[in-house]
Amino acid sequence: MSDPATSSGTADSRPRPAYGEYATPEEQRARIQRPDLTWMLENGQDPDAPVAGAYGAHDTHVVAPAAQAATAAPVTRPTTRSPGRRFADRVATIALLVYGLVNVVSSVPAMIDYDSYVANVLSLLGVDGQLADPSAGRAWGIAAALVLVVGWILTALLSWRQLSRGRLAWWIPLTAGIVFTFIAGALLMVPITADPALWQSFLNATTP
Repeated sequence: MSDPATSSGTADSRPRPAYGEYATPEEQRARIQRPDLTWMLENGQDPDAPVAGAYGAHDTHVVAPAAQAATAAPVTRPTTRSPGRRFADRVATIALLVYGLVNVVSSVPAMIDYDSYVANVLSLLGVDGQLADPSAGRAWGIAAALVLVVGWILTALLSWRQLSRGRLAWWIPLTAGIVFTFIAGALLMVPITADPALWQSFLNATTP
């Protein structure tokens, strides 16, 4: 018979099994909460997909770069205009501003002298008549001149702001020129429409 002490010493000298060393595959999968790979493939599941709770409350698994790229929001890049297009826009904007400035400079003196201005307009239209009170239209002529001057200044400032930001600006002086010219023309027509005799002569000359 063998000595019990020797048998006990031999049994104690063996290393203890590590955690999970003698566990069956089913027990190991139950511990880490991962289903069987074959079962996942047969049921059409992704084996690489993270399982909720598989790492405990503090789940610090690393997401694959492909998944990060898929979930990342698309980055919108600002569109930059070509240098040639920006140069053409700048030239067109400056040309329209210069044309507007020449028009303002040539129109303001005539508008201030409203009596002569109306006489020239009526002569060009073939209207035989004049204002009953020529001095009454001077204030309207000055108002129309101020509209043109202030309108051109605002247009130039807004156009320069657009150009400095790299945006299209050619449409600003074009649109502003039409708007402010229409406003000034409406102001110049007030004294004519307020004079019944002259207004009737104007209608007779302009109506076919």
